[in-house]
Amino acid sequence: MNRSGMLSGLVLLLQIVWVLPSFAGMEDDPLLFAYFIDEFEWRDADDEDLTSWDLQGWIGKDLKKFWWKIEGESVNGNIKGTEIQLLYSRAVAPYWNVNFGFRTDIKPDTGNDWAVLGIQGLAPYFFELDAALFFSDSGQIAARLEAGYEFMFSQKLILSPEIEINAYSKTDAVNGLGSGLSNFEFGLRLRYEFRREFAPYIGLIWDRKFGTSADLSRLDGKPATDTQLLIGVRAWY
Repeated sequence: MNRSGMLSGLVLLLQIVWVLPSFAGMEDDPLLFAYFIDEFEWRDADDEDLTSWDLQGWIGKDLKKFWWKIEGESVNGNIKGTEIQLLYSRAVAPYWNVNFGFRTDIKPDTGNDWAVLGIQGLAPYFFELDAALFFSDSGQIAARLEAGYEFMFSQKLILSPEIEINAYSKTDAVNGLGSGLSNFEFGLRLRYEFRREFAPYIGLIWDRKFGTSADLSRLDGKPATDTQLLIGVRAWY
């Protein structure tokens, strides 16, 4: 299926799901929206000017929402890659939602389109989890697990450790991805909330590639392990 066909199918699916009858007693459930700059940061990356962003937003009601997520980075002012997700989210339990939809990767030379199936929520002890499977139109299957926690030193000073793990069903040398466990990333960000809606932060990212992904990185002249200092801002509206 081509990209326009997948997008059209997703829009039609969302229209069908959206008009399904709501749970009893939800007639007064208001339509709300929010959007977030979860991360917008500059990273110290081998004398390169690297900027990274993670933007999210949603519109919907209490139990069902339409989400959009945009992640990407630029190197020396040139966009290296952008990932866009369009998702329908449905509550299945307190603090837990099932997501499905469409993802596209936009890169200068290549990219992929994916179907998305995931779950997102708040685990015991207040760990935030986001797990997803991605099914590419080229036959690739990817899995991603993200987890985070917040240590509150005060009402304004907050430390956020986060991890991200990625795995792939087969090697994609063009995009530098190896089959199996591809990489493990650990991030640590310390932010100060001048207001709940605005918080600058400092931190670091430690990334380790494994297996074929590590080999492909070395062939490209890059190390399999990398540590980057960062400074950024977080905001929501």
